[in-house]
Amino acid sequence: MLTTTEISKGQFVKSKAGRDKDRFFIIIEIVDEVYVKIVDGDLRRVENPKLKKIKHLVKMNNVSDDIQQKLIENRKVTNQMVRREIEKQGMI
Repeated sequence: MLTTTEISKGQFVKSKAGRDKDRFFIIIEIVDEVYVKIVDGDLRRVENPKLKKIKHLVKMNNVSDDIQQKLIENRKVTNQMVRREIEKQGMI
């Protein structure tokens, strides 16, 4: 089972349950051991991230270095950046 120690901000994930099943997202916040906040820049925008249980996500092996760096430095991440990173990985 996936835990918060195995993931990081900027990590690409795929939803495996719920209304958003099979969609790709980027983690923008780790809330606690069970929940993270995810965005895709389209349906789930940066202004309104989805709170999702980690057990309902599949971790992808890649991380967006640009977004991860901005989140660490508390700089603004835009929806366009998120969409571009997901598209760049060929996940759309």
